[in-house]
Amino acid sequence: MADITARLGWRHLRAAPTAHIRHQRRGRLIHEGPGLSFWFRALTAALSEVPVDDRELAMSFHARTSDFQDVGVQATVTYRIHDPATAAARLDFSVDPDTGAWRGTPLEQIANLLTETAQQHALDVLARTSLASALADGVAAVRDRIGAGFADEPRLPATGIEVVAVRVVAIRPEPEVERALRTPAREQIQQEADRATYERRAVAVERERAIAENELASKIELARREEQLVEQNGTNARRRAEESAAADAVKADAEASRTVRLARAEAEAAQQVGAARAEAQAAWLRVHADVDPVTLHALAVTRLAENLPRIESLTLSPDVVTSALARLAGAPGAGGTAAGA
Repeated sequence: MADITARLGWRHLRAAPTAHIRHQRRGRLIHEGPGLSFWFRALTAALSEVPVDDRELAMSFHARTSDFQDVGVQATVTYRIHDPATAAARLDFSVDPDTGAWRGTPLEQIANLLTETAQQHALDVLARTSLASALADGVAAVRDRIGAGFADEPRLPATGIEVVAVRVVAIRPEPEVERALRTPAREQIQQEADRATYERRAVAVERERAIAENELASKIELARREEQLVEQNGTNARRRAEESAAADAVKADAEASRTVRLARAEAEAAQQVGAARAEAQAAWLRVHADVDPVTLHALAVTRLAENLPRIESLTLSPDVVTSALARLAGAPGAGGTAAGA
């Protein structure tokens, strides 16, 4: 909307760069172009403001397919007014010289024209298409048909309107039909999910079984190795016992041999000592056999004296000496000796 201000009976208009302004006075064109700014008198001026920027028009309408199913079509049309003079001549783009507002509703007229044209071509396509095909491929078909319909529509260039782009956002059935159509897909998705769950569980069970088998195999291997260890320990113990027994036998044999050798040596030594003693005793007896009795008595007394305890002092009384002498005198050996003398 143009910006209009009042000064002393005059009006000043300032338009946006995207607004095409037409100023006529008494049927003659005074100013024309986008983004103008000028003074005018409200009583003699006829102003029109035509937007020349690209505009988006969202539309939504219902259609019926070949199998008598209602669908909703949502589309967006981008258009612009490429010939503002033609549009201003065909549609009411006049503005109030005091406020700058449109006196009519030109954009609504354009929206109705575009919507009815698009709806006509969309209905023509969908009426020959089944619901399944419309939902699967209907968006592209409807978009192409609407675009071609706008290109062939003679009212648009005659009004100075150019369609820039057509976009069909969605084609949707009624909620009940949509839920019914979603059911098989949901069931299939649920089946796929269940199958994936079962497969995951099967894989988990298989992995658990493999783990259990590995653990069992590990236990069996451990038991086998323990058995081998026990057998090896028994073999080692038996071998140590055998080696110890053999060593003890060797040691016992050595000790026995040593004892026998010692016994033999001792026996031989004792035999030799006995023989020597016997020979010495025999020689001693032979020597004493040839000696007279007096000498033997003297030797006996000598040996006796050697074996008597030490006598520090000896006191002989006359009675003892007399008795001893009497005994010596009365002894048979002594008398013989005296007589011989």
